Amino acid sequence: MWQSFLEFLNIFWEPLTQPFMVRALISAVLIGTLCAVMGSYLVVRRLSLLGLVVSNSVVPGIAIAFLLYVNIFIGGFISGILSTVSLGWLQTKTRIKEDAAMGVILSAFFGLGIILITKIQTERKVNLSEFLFGNILGITDLDLITSAIIGLLVLVTVYALYKEFLLLSFDPQWAEAVGLPAQKLHYTMMALTALTVVATMQSVGVALTIALLIIPSATAYLLTDRFSSMLQVSMALGVVSSVTGLYISYYQNTSSGPTITLVSSFFFLLVVLFGPLLQGTSLGQWGKKIERMVVLQNEPASETVPSVLSVDAKPVTETQSMRQSAATPMDSSNFSNPPSSSSQPKKQIIRDSSGKLVIREVPQKHSGNS
Repeated sequence: MWQSFLEFLNIFWEPLTQPFMVRALISAVLIGTLCAVMGSYLVVRRLSLLGLVVSNSVVPGIAIAFLLYVNIFIGGFISGILSTVSLGWLQTKTRIKEDAAMGVILSAFFGLGIILITKIQTERKVNLSEFLFGNILGITDLDLITSAIIGLLVLVTVYALYKEFLLLSFDPQWAEAVGLPAQKLHYTMMALTALTVVATMQSVGVALTIALLIIPSATAYLLTDRFSSMLQVSMALGVVSSVTGLYISYYQNTSSGPTITLVSSFFFLLVVLFGPLLQGTSLGQWGKKIERMVVLQNEPASETVPSVLSVDAKPVTETQSMRQSAATPMDSSNFSNPPSSSSQPKKQIIRDSSGKLVIREVPQKHSGNS
């Protein structure tokens, strides 16, 4: 038994005898913490797609910085900021909606980055694909120090602006009402997201950074209803996912970035399936919930009339005309002979034989003296 225990401990200790694994583990803890913090804000603000835009928009900046012999971290950061500014300009200066603008910026920046990287690899015989898919085992001491400095800058800024970011995330209108510079805070948060992507791109690559930004935070979102607790849980999940994925990639000889992503996705799946049990749900209710998730069931049609009705074109037109006539001011000639309420046809919403909601006139009852 003691021998088995020592062999079990050796599984964790043996990789630490390699210097590159020590650097990789430190980097895994760093990126797990950093991505979880920024990802939590993106999740609660429903800006997960914006995180994808920023993470993929750093690619052309990396390529241009390499061409100009400039630090790739600087090039990636500038490119990420430029994508955010371009997105804001499209939303405010054109009729394009937010989701369409994100698609345009993401496609344009990422396409430009792929073309530049392909051209550089052809001419200079270098491999820049590591920045797309990551190589955490190949991180140098200088890369680790640079990532640590960037991570420290991000965490200190988030700590200093915690209350402002919190109010912006849950009620941006109220943040503006109390005098906070909501627009500046938004761009500051996007700049921190770009710095996070730059700090983690050599570990998991820009193509997979969005996974560490969103999946641990989304998992924590299912487990707690307080943002402070969500931050703590997401950081713990991010670190555990990164370290576990790193150990698996070491022993199974797989790519580290995708392995970390799969481990994080596995934890998310566990929480989706078994999270209700942690929140006090009985086994019977949990089983029924899983059955509803797996088996497609036809829900019984509700007899309650919905607030937004889907009716035929003619009844809608009649209803709109009635509302318009009711809203039209009456001139003085109409006050002498006001219309009789009994002469106005009454309308009723019913469900016809096909199940569609329609509007029909209710026949009026006439007295025998008339």
